[in-house]
Amino acid sequence: MSPASQGTRHAVQDVWRAGRQGGATGTPLQPAVCTGAKRTRIEGEPALALVSTSHVERQNLTMRMRRFTGLTKAFSKKFETHVHMVALYTVWYNFIRIHRTLKMSPAMAAGVSQTLWSMSDLCDKMDAVAPKPGKRWPCKTKAVA
Repeated sequence: MSPASQGTRHAVQDVWRAGRQGGATGTPLQPAVCTGAKRTRIEGEPALALVSTSHVERQNLTMRMRRFTGLTKAFSKKFETHVHMVALYTVWYNFIRIHRTLKMSPAMAAGVSQTLWSMSDLCDKMDAVAPKPGKRWPCKTKAVA
């Protein structure tokens, strides 16, 4: 990356076209075949030869196998709980976990964070933006007869 482009955001859209091979009509259960791909520069000056979807596909597979499977302990029944857990998992995966191939967190590798976060760092950041609890209502006690 050149010094002039440091700090510049680079974005590419990778669109895959799928269809039947040779226009053949098969059973509906046959998987579609990739018939082409088009890469479009969205922002910055990305090196199109280095664009890869493998990082995103790995993240999607990890998330699908852990959070979106109803047969595991990590499955959320309520949508609100699910949204919160996906957010926590995403922060843990990108800021707290050291990845074997990178030898650091993805946030550090991307230059988003200078240090490896801990769970207490995450809790401190969550507490800083959480609304302060208001005054509690007085407890009503039942009269004992």
